[in-house]
Amino acid sequence: MATDPEQARARLSSFGKVGKSSGEIGSADEEPLIANGIRPSPENYSVSAAILPFLFPALGGLLYGYDIGSTSCATISIESPTLSGISWYDLSSVEIGLITSGSLYGALIGSILAFNIADILGRRRELILAALLYLVGALVTALAPDFIIMVVGRFVFGIGIGLAMHAAPMYIAETAPTPMRGQLISLKEFFIVLGMVGGYGIGSLLVDLVAGWRYMYGASTPLAVIMGMGMWWLPASPRWLLLCAMKRKGDMQDLRESAISCLCRLRGQSIGDSAPTEVDEILTELSYVGEDKEVSLREVFHGKCLKALIIGAGLVLFQQITGQPSVLYYAASILQDFLQPLMQHGSQFYLAYSS
Repeated sequence: MATDPEQARARLSSFGKVGKSSGEIGSADEEPLIANGIRPSPENYSVSAAILPFLFPALGGLLYGYDIGSTSCATISIESPTLSGISWYDLSSVEIGLITSGSLYGALIGSILAFNIADILGRRRELILAALLYLVGALVTALAPDFIIMVVGRFVFGIGIGLAMHAAPMYIAETAPTPMRGQLISLKEFFIVLGMVGGYGIGSLLVDLVAGWRYMYGASTPLAVIMGMGMWWLPASPRWLLLCAMKRKGDMQDLRESAISCLCRLRGQSIGDSAPTEVDEILTELSYVGEDKEVSLREVFHGKCLKALIIGAGLVLFQQITGQPSVLYYAASILQDFLQPLMQHGSQFYLAYSS
């Protein structure tokens, strides 16, 4: 049996054969990699080199969490006659709901657009676009002269959320070393919670300032700039480059060389001379996924796919149906409505008892 790099190079050469699509690399009777007993060679990586390729995409989750926490406090500030700093502070419940859910409507649109954007632009440029939308949305919201412009800003920010929540885990998963991949993806979820804590904390500090809600939303712009500049500096996902090669979206050899270069930048000096071998192994793995194999929507509702669909959809359903998102977005208002009467009754009881 040939070695793994030799098999990868054999498949690599088959791309140039006339009449053979990228989905037909190797024979149709070949089994998956594990069934053939083929195991990827140990990866050479360093933990320090994996920090930045994780950190900059994870800032997209941090900004999402920050938006939740800051919006919770901003709704109190914007309704205050004395501290809102605006003449249109007398907002109805529906209008406050639009400010709160404006980002969610944008995230819905962004999630729909993300499927095509990820394939056309790639994960890295999708995250750059998300950072730009974060920046524009935050600035428009913070500088909004009226209610309509504010909702538009919230919607633009939400589109950035939809793109970032789609691209960030994909970029991290495709660039992280295999032994750390699951930990880093889970840590990205932690960044969302960290952003919520930061949003509540900063919001509580700014809620008593005049026009404090503008500062709350404006405070996210430096992070959006850092995220965008960081993703601009990071290389593209090597796996995405090889997927483009398989779909004949460029010259195979050029894309392979680009993937090797990107992998070297991602792993640093620790990768040594093993980058071509790792790229060939990725290509070997991808060769089993034919681009010409059409899958109908009905197959999602059968067999193992149905089980996975029920579990995944069930988790999302019960997370939303419990009202947990509403509590997060209105936490400050809920606590304010609960604590104010409690404090008033407590002070009255103290005065009555002391007299």
